[in-house]
Amino acid sequence: MVENREGHLRVLATAKKGYLSWYYDWLPTNCVASWVCPAETGAGYPEYAYRDGPEFGYKNLAVFYHSCTYDCLFCQNSHFRGQYLEGATAAAELAAAVDDKTACVCYFGGDPASQLEHALVTSRLARREADNTGRILRICWETNGSASARGTRQMMEIALASGGCVKFDVKAADESLHVALTGVSNRQTWENLALLVEYIPRRPSPPPLVASTLLVPGYVDEDEVAAIARRLADLNDYIPYSLLAFYPSHHMRDLPTTSRAHAERCYQAAQEAGLKRVRLANVHLLAPGDYA
Repeated sequence: MVENREGHLRVLATAKKGYLSWYYDWLPTNCVASWVCPAETGAGYPEYAYRDGPEFGYKNLAVFYHSCTYDCLFCQNSHFRGQYLEGATAAAELAAAVDDKTACVCYFGGDPASQLEHALVTSRLARREADNTGRILRICWETNGSASARGTRQMMEIALASGGCVKFDVKAADESLHVALTGVSNRQTWENLALLVEYIPRRPSPPPLVASTLLVPGYVDEDEVAAIARRLADLNDYIPYSLLAFYPSHHMRDLPTTSRAHAERCYQAAQEAGLKRVRLANVHLLAPGDYA
């Protein structure tokens, strides 16, 4: 039985191609979850972190998929649209890029939900090698949450066992606004968030589930953030929640960057909605004044 499973994994690793780019990102990094991550804080040391603090000297394998399940008007990585069928990489080849100084793997893009089987096979191969050599290797996912329930659980199981996390980029609470901004309903995202809440008590530190929202001027204001935060708090008020500054991109290049006043109102709204861990991120992008 074990031999059959391992044989099947080897076949998948060779046959399954992903369209992606990858690079090494030296730790600590500027990840959305860095403020609660072992790479930055030493959370979970010594089981999930090499140091009781920032993991200087180690690196993250950053995997950028050239595809997505959303079509966001404000996409900040829209260059992947010209790379859809470039960078065909077998799962085994990608897993082999994990060396003894690689402390974590992070899938983003695009979105790993669009090529999830490739990411799952890669993760299992890389984790098996890390387990055999006694090394720490956290697996993290930055996603819009649109994968199937089964796929979402598989992501979380790998993240949970490895000390990694699943980071949900929550675009909006209102479904109509979400469709207008992304072309897709947000029902699957909220269903998957509810699905993953049960994992939080199994590993309180480092947190296995993290959420974030991009503060798009004129669209995602304090009322929208309050609605998102209330829904998150109803699920679990200890979910770490990052508010991200917007920078003009893709089809929304005519918008300004998020103002500091806008960000601060959203920060206060998220706290008042009941979330206990809220953070303003990308503060270097915040503009002075107030226009949203």
